[in-house]
Amino acid sequence: MSEPTSTDQDVTRPLTTPVPPADGLRRVASAVFGDLRAIDGALYAAVAATPTPTLDRALRRLSHAADHSKISFAIAGALALGGPRPRRAALAGVGAIAVASASANLLGKRLVRRARPDREAARVTVDRHVPMPTSASFPSGHTASAVAFATAVGTVLPAASVPLGALAGAVGYSRVHTGVHYPGDVAAGAVLGIASAATALALAAARLPASYGGSGRALWGRLR
Repeated sequence: MSEPTSTDQDVTRPLTTPVPPADGLRRVASAVFGDLRAIDGALYAAVAATPTPTLDRALRRLSHAADHSKISFAIAGALALGGPRPRRAALAGVGAIAVASASANLLGKRLVRRARPDREAARVTVDRHVPMPTSASFPSGHTASAVAFATAVGTVLPAASVPLGALAGAVGYSRVHTGVHYPGDVAAGAVLGIASAATALALAAARLPASYGGSGRALWGRLR
């Protein structure tokens, strides 16, 4: 009997190639984001496919009225006529809009560059249509500004928090209803809006501690 050759020898080899930890994390993150995008698209399609003729025109008008924060600025103007505390709330709200708008348009949209939804493919009814913006989809600037205003004003003037919060929620939903944003864009805009309000109040507290110090601390306490 011949001696075994080198190819007959038992050689221990790994069954799989080891995956570096960083690559494994990237794969998991990519899979998670893929699932989240699928959920986001499914929610968008569900809203588009649900007939709501009574709401369509109202939400379209609300979405249009929220362009350039027209609703929020009108409310701020009314608050400014109501005395020292409402005036402080209005100034805080306007400052929060400025932070949110800059963060969403100058940072968020340029960094992520998510394409707008395909409204025609989703068959969003024409009664809901507002002009499709040319900017990136993520995050929703309308939502960020509306939530920032509501949060800042509601922190300084608690009596306004519920109605303004409901209005901000309606503005955010209207952007999905009219087909110009995915729900995830709106959720991100809401988070950005809260952070923007906290930032604006912190800056106001640093400049005018006697007027805004307590309000800034109250909002930061809620965010912890």
